Formats: sequence, C-alpha cells, structure tokens
Amino acid sequence: MRTPTRCLILAALAAATCGAARAQAAITVPSGQPVTFVDMVRDTGGPDGLTYRFRFLAPAIARAGGTVSADAAEADMQALCESYALPRIATTGPVPQEIVISLSDRPVNFGEPAPDATQYFEAYRPEGKTCVWQGF
Repeated sequence: MRTPTRCLILAALAAATCGAARAQAAITVPSGQPVTFVDMVRDTGGPDGLTYRFRFLAPAIARAGGTVSADAAEADMQALCESYALPRIATTGPVPQEIVISLSDRPVNFGEPAPDATQYFEAYRPEGKTCVWQGF
C-alpha cells in the first residue's frame, strides 16, 4: 500500500514543528542553569481546583553529575512561576487556583513513572504578580 504524498508532506511538517518546539531558547533562572520549557498541562485538576502545570527541562539537576542543588532549583522554580508562568496564565483562559512548576533532568512523559529521572515539583497560588508557595 502506497502512502499518499499529502500524508508524507503533513508528516514532514509535523516533524519540523516538533523539532522547532524542542529547539527553544534557554530561560534565564537565578542558578544560571540552562532551562527550557517543555509543555503546560491544564487538563487535570488539583486539590484546590483548576491547576496549570508548567514543565521544564533542567539537565543540571541530575543526581549524577548535576551542578545545581535542590535549594538552587527551588529558587529557580519560584522565578519560573513569577517570570514565566504568571504572564502566560493571563492569556490562557480561566485563572487557575494553583500553578505547579516542575523541573526534570530529562524528558519525562506526564504522569508516567521515571525512577531514573531527577525531578522537582513545587506548587504555588497565584496572587497578582507573585507566586505564593503552597508545598505538597
């Protein structure tokens, strides 16, 4: 069975788009580590209602050979909430009750176990231009 040319063109466009998404510029954070945006998940609720989860790739937090401590990553997550997430929730629809910021040293599928990955998560309540830490 032959694949129609149109399908091949669409597949090539999809691959190019996905590649472009992966090649995003690093986001500036207090630790100086290279952090890139992965995605935002907003189709799952949290304990307080509507929750937006902003997921970032941060290879420098790796257990083996990482150069960024958990304390430094915590400051980075606060900064990402206030400088990256808050400006974006103003244009995404309803304002969430909670923002979760996650850092992972490697790509991880949302909701799937990844025991070899180093991951940090923090929850915040948006209040104006500030993210108030909520903890888990």
